Amino acid sequence: MKSSIVLTIGVVLLGLGAQGAIRLLADHDNAGLLGWLPGGFAAWLVCYAVATVAGVLLAAWGSAKAKQSGRGK
Repeated sequence: MKSSIVLTIGVVLLGLGAQGAIRLLADHDNAGLLGWLPGGFAAWLVCYAVATVAGVLLAAWGSAKAKQSGRGK
């Protein structure tokens, strides 16, 4: 159960981070969810990149644990 929750959180972070980074690269003034964060374009892009990488790592870990326990065949 725990691995499924981690997998779900990872996929959500991956989706939000990647979508936000792509949107920010296409329109530098549209910060999306991170519009409140000071620092401008560079800070927003770094935050979206960190969310994307964290999402990939969490999703990979959750998927591996689910396969080990026999739930993610």
